[in-house]
Amino acid sequence: MPRRLTDFSTLTFDCYGTLIDWESGVWDAMQPLLAGAGRDDIARREGLAAFAELESARQAATPDMPYPEVLARVHAGLARRFGLPTSAEMDAAFGASAPHWPAFPDTADALRLLGKRFRLAVLSNVDAAGFAASNRKLGVAFDAVYTAQDIGSYKPDPRNFDHMLERLAADRGVAAGDILHTAQSLFHDHAPAREAGLANAWIDRQGLAQGGHWGATAKVAEWPEVDFLFPTLGAMAEAAMAED
Repeated sequence: MPRRLTDFSTLTFDCYGTLIDWESGVWDAMQPLLAGAGRDDIARREGLAAFAELESARQAATPDMPYPEVLARVHAGLARRFGLPTSAEMDAAFGASAPHWPAFPDTADALRLLGKRFRLAVLSNVDAAGFAASNRKLGVAFDAVYTAQDIGSYKPDPRNFDHMLERLAADRGVAAGDILHTAQSLFHDHAPAREAGLANAWIDRQGLAQGGHWGATAKVAEWPEVDFLFPTLGAMAEAAMAED
C-alpha cells in the first residue's frame, strides 16, 4: 500500500530552491554584471542554466570551499562565460548575496503547518551563517540543521545524506524509514536521497514534471523515482493537514 504523508515522523528539507527562491535571488544578484555591461540579450533561463553548470562544477571540485567563496568564483566564471567585465568587489558582492534571497510566498505558512505534525530538519548546501540569515525568513525553529560547512562536502555527495542520517539517529532517535526528504532539485537532492534509501517528496516549483525548465539546477540524465509530487510546499502542507 502507498504510504501517507503522515506515516512519517520527520521531514528533511533542502533549503535553496525549496524554501528560499534562489532563482530569483541569483538572477537579481547577477544584474550588476549583466546590466552594467548592457547585456539585456541574456535571458533569465540562459543565465540560470550557466549558473547551474558552474556552481555544480565548483562544488564538486572544491567541496570544502565556503559557499560565499563558491558563489564568488561562480560569478567570475559567469563573467568569463558571457565575456563581461567583473571585479573582485563584484564577485564578492555576488558571493555575499545568499542571505538576501527571498523566501517563497508559501514557505513560512507551510512550515508552520507542517511543524504541527512533523519534526523539521534541513540539509543545505550553504554555510551556517548563510542559512541562519535565510532562516529568519522561514518562520520556524528547525529541530536540526546540517550544512555543507558542517559536513565538508556539497550535495549530491552521498556524504551529506550519510551525515544527516547518522546525526538524526544518534541525536533524535529518528530512523531512515521515518524520514521523508522534501526538495525541489532532482540533481542535488532526489537522486542521492533515493540512493540513501529515503522516501521523497518532490516540490516541483518549475513544473518540470509537466515539461517545465531546470532553472538554476543541473540536469540529471535519469530521473529518480519520487513518492510524492506537489507544485508547492503549500500544497504539500494542505495535503498533510487533510490526512485525518
